[in-house]
Amino acid sequence: MPPETGKNATGADKTYWLDRKGSVDKVYWSVIGVCALLFLADAFYEKHPVFEMEYIFGFYGLFGFVACVGLVLAAKELRKLLKRGEDYYEPHGVDGGDDS
Repeated sequence: MPPETGKNATGADKTYWLDRKGSVDKVYWSVIGVCALLFLADAFYEKHPVFEMEYIFGFYGLFGFVACVGLVLAAKELRKLLKRGEDYYEPHGVDGGDDS
């Protein structure tokens, strides 16, 4: 199948692999597949845990997922504390003109 022509997201004429319809879906499902295989691989190796909870099937995958979701939720709350107003860098309505 020949590559599609036209403007891509950056306005250039060249079409990249991720600009084609369906390519992002392939990446998305590939990542899900690899994660599922790694989760299932937890049953096929000998564990040497330090804590009892590490014996739980898929503990490290579940722990990583929960930690990632926790980071995203914490970042959303932190944004509320650190967010600046729209006019933070130009507090007095400076339009870029020369004041002299």
